Amino acid sequence: MAGYFSEIFKYDFMIRAFVAILVITPLFGMLGTMIVHRKMAYFSDALGHSALTGIAIGVVCGIADTNLSMVLFAVVFAFLLNQINRKRLVATDTLISVFASCSTAIGLAILSFGGNFSKYSALLVGDILSITSTEIVYLLMIFVATMVFWFIAINKLNAISVNPTLAKSTNISVRVIEDVFAIIIALVVTLSIKWIGILLINALLILPAASARNISMNMREYHGYAILFSIFSGVIGLIMSYFNNVATGPMIVIIASVIYFATYIYGRKRR
Repeated sequence: MAGYFSEIFKYDFMIRAFVAILVITPLFGMLGTMIVHRKMAYFSDALGHSALTGIAIGVVCGIADTNLSMVLFAVVFAFLLNQINRKRLVATDTLISVFASCSTAIGLAILSFGGNFSKYSALLVGDILSITSTEIVYLLMIFVATMVFWFIAINKLNAISVNPTLAKSTNISVRVIEDVFAIIIALVVTLSIKWIGILLINALLILPAASARNISMNMREYHGYAILFSIFSGVIGLIMSYFNNVATGPMIVIIASVIYFATYIYGRKRR
């Protein structure tokens, strides 16, 4: 085992990728529990697909750092989805699907103009081995911000999930908490897409939390197992992708999927 790790860590890009996994995966585990609990899977998926539109806006506006335009668009996109969803004009999943489809189509149309989409196709599956030290610092910053929000607002988020009206009557700022939570999801999703991939990002948010729900008896176990499964999937997926010469993102999702089916079977037998 020591030989395997010495083989991996003799390369700087693998060390950076490993550190990034240890930062990203706990965030997926934490946020995923509330995304699943609040039935927001469509929401996070729409944010992932909106990244293409954010990049396209950056290209059209001549912004050198398309990551910036992607993040800004995702934050605005998340905020608008929340505002429109509160009006209850149509079913939530329908609304989000419409927004996701429209933004994805616009992004693809702009980026594929003149046959240039090949430059952005790597975003579909990601490449965590290309992460830089500066980008890891950005991830650490959002990790710290998310942890602070989590410790302050986790109980309030749970209360809002159970009964928003009752939560509001206890002086919980429902709108503020929901908007901040949506913005944090937007930041984590967009900052991770380059390394995880647009097609896979939502799976890594949902699968560890869904696996944890299969075997958890209370909320503490639910959050703990989700983080554990997320980290385990990330680390094992990175190691296996290195030795099998396959893309890291898909391998992590495969590991997370295996865990989900194993916990599903175990949970059914235990009940």
